[in-house]
Amino acid sequence: MTPRHQYLPDMGGTVALITGGDGGIGSGLVRRFAEAGAAVVIHHRSDDQRAQLLADELISSGASVITARGDIRTMDECTSVVRTAVDHFGRLDALVNNAGVQPLRALEEMTVDEWRDVIDVNLTGTFAMTQAASRIMQRNDGGSITHIASVEASLPAAQHAHYAASKAAVKMHARSAALELGVHGIRVNTVSPGLIDRGDLAESWPQGRQSWLSAVPLKRTGTPQDVADACVFLASPLASWISGHDLVVDGGMTAVPAW
Repeated sequence: MTPRHQYLPDMGGTVALITGGDGGIGSGLVRRFAEAGAAVVIHHRSDDQRAQLLADELISSGASVITARGDIRTMDECTSVVRTAVDHFGRLDALVNNAGVQPLRALEEMTVDEWRDVIDVNLTGTFAMTQAASRIMQRNDGGSITHIASVEASLPAAQHAHYAASKAAVKMHARSAALELGVHGIRVNTVSPGLIDRGDLAESWPQGRQSWLSAVPLKRTGTPQDVADACVFLASPLASWISGHDLVVDGGMTAVPAW
């Protein structure tokens, strides 16, 4: 087993499925759940090689990791991804709905197809994966489902009408799911990240990064590990009575006054 970080809760004996687990934030989630002792399923949509390289890296350090390919926009493929997890590990305890897209498009220029592309992945995919996973969790002792939302669910950015709307809907979906699935011992929450630096912000968006740093109380951008730590906490026994909650991970930016 990979060495567990001393401050992480013990997730040994649990199985976690991370959608979009081969991406920037997703790979941070995968690593943190593995470091906490969980067996991890790396979901990806199309890049078999990238997902397998991450899996091999973690397996070499003693973690239990597999990959699962699927298009979360379709119910059948969501069911197949969940089945892969259960067939290999025998159970599913935690799902993190991380897969998402974040294109830029001015509202007046946005087509219906562009709108639907974002909604289909960010919202419909989250719904379908939640439904598929909850059916399995109901057979066990319940479980934890965490959606990755965004601070843009309440503070939208220009050219993000489709993205901000999808994340606002994701937050309400989690609360509705918490209401209905709680009777089965399934907790559903959201994590809303602020500006996360995957290592390229200084080059790709220097103005936005500097603006953020000048205002955020903790004086830094977030990292994939910051998001992952919140998700591990919510999936762990430490959060056994937390459901329907949105955990904002933004360095205190939402506390900054607008005037």
